[in-house]
Amino acid sequence: MILDILFPNRCIHCNRIIDPELLVCDLCFSQIHFTHYNYFENNPIKEKCSLFFPVENAFALIQFEKEGLSRQIIHDLKYRSREKAGKILADWTAERLDFKDNFPDLLVSVPLHPKKLKKRGYNQLHLFTETLSSFYTIPFDHTLIKRNYYSKAQALKDKKHRLEASNTFSVTKPVTGKHILLIDDVFTTGNTVSSVAWEILNAGDNKVSVLVMAEDV
Repeated sequence: MILDILFPNRCIHCNRIIDPELLVCDLCFSQIHFTHYNYFENNPIKEKCSLFFPVENAFALIQFEKEGLSRQIIHDLKYRSREKAGKILADWTAERLDFKDNFPDLLVSVPLHPKKLKKRGYNQLHLFTETLSSFYTIPFDHTLIKRNYYSKAQALKDKKHRLEASNTFSVTKPVTGKHILLIDDVFTTGNTVSSVAWEILNAGDNKVSVLVMAEDV
């Protein structure tokens, strides 16, 4: 209680004091551009994924705009130790993503390399994935996919290097006959998601759907 008084939680955008469980105030929340995609229908994120691999369904929560609030939210989650933002993003997702009783079998998030995980202290996708797992009662597996090489973040790479990702990931255990929902933070070139998806598809008779926090626009 004393800490809440001395260091109250503030909106990451306007600095207004807000409830400890919130990320932004009501006014700033209205500035977030949600996609309102239908998971089962053709939508821009599904069309982009389809260019790289056979995707079942796809959903993006928000639009990732270079100067928008969505960018600030994702960057706070990834680079400013605001891990709890993952839970809040998952809560927003749960309010908007309807599986219509056609649930995937497993939630799998894109892994960090152990070196980057140690440096950051957490995988920005884990709390997000675990929160959705609890809400939808779908199991998750943080160890199914392994990142084989340490590399710069996608946002820090030039276009040429973003398109180079062969053998970046591998499947760590047998998996077959599963419909896996692959989870990532930002869909940019599609390179990361497609690299992981092909590892899952090639591992056995699996299907892949995609869920991303944000879609680069």
